[in-house]
Amino acid sequence: MKPKLIIGNKNYSSWSLRSWLLLKEAGIEFDEHRIVLDTETSAKEIAAFSEAGRVPILLLGDLTVWDTLAIAETVAERWPEKQLWPADPDERALARSISAEMHSGFAHLRECMPMNCRAMGRKVPIPDELGDDINRVIEIWGSCHRQFGDRGGWLFGDFSIADAMYAPVVLRLRTYGINLPESAGFYPHRLLESLAMQEWLAAAECEVEVIEAEEKGQ
Repeated sequence: MKPKLIIGNKNYSSWSLRSWLLLKEAGIEFDEHRIVLDTETSAKEIAAFSEAGRVPILLLGDLTVWDTLAIAETVAERWPEKQLWPADPDERALARSISAEMHSGFAHLRECMPMNCRAMGRKVPIPDELGDDINRVIEIWGSCHRQFGDRGGWLFGDFSIADAMYAPVVLRLRTYGINLPESAGFYPHRLLESLAMQEWLAAAECEVEVIEAEEKGQ
């Protein structure tokens, strides 16, 4: 039985993108079920799959896995041949560290720059706290490029869970027109060249739903 992934709107749901991209880039076949968010029935529809009440949700037969990082770790364990963490233990520790940092941090980036795949050229004020989040992302991408940039363009050369975790940030910075230094600019280009990302973005363009709270900027 194929895994089943429950996701939200592709235009807005950054956490859904992470799990979806991970499965796609890993070449794992799965069924997809999209729930439109921010409607009167959204909570009920999500609760039918998980009492946690959030997407994404991964169904593996009778097993339900929720939370993006938990999904990623489960997929890495169930499909070890996909090598979704770097093989080198030091690099793997670094990849886990920056993935966990993204999972638990960057609150100002999330609040001020919601993911909006369809929007381009939006502008928002950048207070110091948001600037600090952006600078930290730039530092991470630049450091990874300096260490592993000659291996294939992903954060650790080959695609890994870390790339799934940072994919929505690429779209956020694109939406809000954030200029990146050269060392941090290679990674967004690699991500946007991905056929899986192109598929996600094309689907987001076709969605008709608008969530006003996610339409920040002018």
